[in-house]
Amino acid sequence: MTYQEVLAAARTCSGPYCKACPVCNGKACGSTMPGPGSKGTGTVAVRNYQAWQEICLNMDTICENGPVDTKFNFFGQEYDLPVFAGPVGAVNLHYGDKYNDLEYNNILVPACAQAGIAAFTGDGTNPEVFTAAAAAIGANGGKGIPTVKPWDRDTLYAKLDAAKASGAKVFAMDIDAAGLPFLKGLNPPAGSKTVAELREIIEYVKVPFIIKGIMTVKGAQKALEAGAAGIVVSNHGGRVQDGVPATASVLPAIAQAVKGQMVVLVDGGIRTGVDVCKALALGADACILARPYVTAVYGGQAEGVKVLTDKLKSELQDTMAMCGVHSLSEISGDMIFRG
Repeated sequence: MTYQEVLAAARTCSGPYCKACPVCNGKACGSTMPGPGSKGTGTVAVRNYQAWQEICLNMDTICENGPVDTKFNFFGQEYDLPVFAGPVGAVNLHYGDKYNDLEYNNILVPACAQAGIAAFTGDGTNPEVFTAAAAAIGANGGKGIPTVKPWDRDTLYAKLDAAKASGAKVFAMDIDAAGLPFLKGLNPPAGSKTVAELREIIEYVKVPFIIKGIMTVKGAQKALEAGAAGIVVSNHGGRVQDGVPATASVLPAIAQAVKGQMVVLVDGGIRTGVDVCKALALGADACILARPYVTAVYGGQAEGVKVLTDKLKSELQDTMAMCGVHSLSEISGDMIFRG
């Protein structure tokens, strides 16, 4: 399959909200929730995408002509490129009833591992979703990151115990999910966590723990204080709060504040290998793409995941070569045009 064929196939089974657009820029889905859109005015997802388009790179081809290495080491696991599939829950509600969460993760997790990357998997009100996703990760050599919602203490610990037993090696919490409309008023409850509460959770699991949903330097410093091994600069694709800045806009200051002390990932509107290169030049260690991987699964299952991943890798390699760098460690802020 080609990427265009994956998109065309996805259009036959996505919806009614997701249109599997040629460019996933947030415009067609707007404020559709349920659906893949963003909260309130629906402009944050659009802003995320647009911010990457407004960042320009400096070309430099007066350099040694050699192969480009995109390999990325993540807590002892080596991947072919610094890209992860993002955690998505309730796919049948938001993207179409072709798959439920268990079926989706059972395709996504091994497909990502076979394609040379890994998936952050989602969580939901159905307790089987998180447990099954963690089991899929364990069955694929621990390549994947189960991502838990900020539930109450008892629910959290039960879910984390199940994930550890399955063989997952890194965990994450999308703490900003406290603002998801679908989680409000539910039992078990979900909500914000203090630094002390996060520290207790992180000390309990005893594996690298990533806090997703960081949008300020202060938030990154709190995550560091709690003992997090990494953060994801993320506004949850605009789905938890309207009127916030793009992730690309806040990434440089956050990365500068905590770089070298923890792993810094970023999501939100990243759609190409060119965008990945820009994110790394702004200080990220790796990127997460969520919506595009949903489309890849709906449009081509495991083959769709490979097609999208190969596309991203090719674009990243080409961009690095044209900017005069041949390894991820050579990517720097000097590659960003500051005109």
